[in-house]
Amino acid sequence: QLQLLESGGGLVQPGGSLNLSCVASGFTLDYYAIGWFRQASGKEREGVACITFNGLSTNSADSVKGRITISRDNMKNKVYLQMNSLKPEDTAVYYCAAVATYSDYVCEYFNSYEYDYWGQGTQVTVSS
Repeated sequence: QLQLLESGGGLVQPGGSLNLSCVASGFTLDYYAIGWFRQASGKEREGVACITFNGLSTNSADSVKGRITISRDNMKNKVYLQMNSLKPEDTAVYYCAAVATYSDYVCEYFNSYEYDYWGQGTQVTVSS
């Protein structure tokens, strides 16, 4: 069974940091670009960051640019999202998603419909 599993969410104070992880089971991430998306209560899902299959190209949304780093370790079949200087507006359920592509194009736009596999999400709450 092909699955993605996120972890690392939790409650953090404004200005704090979290490192989210996404691990794949049942398939290798070597051929997949990975995107991180989030959905706050009552809002639409939005793209946060993306990394190409080889890790050579990344992109991040303007709302988080400069505060997040996306990285991957294909040997461990994992992708990470390091989030710093967290704000209350970062509160959301964070999802990782995978799409089988060698193209950089997918990371230029955060089109959720392009992704083949999705995790169940991990809650991030930023509050004092």
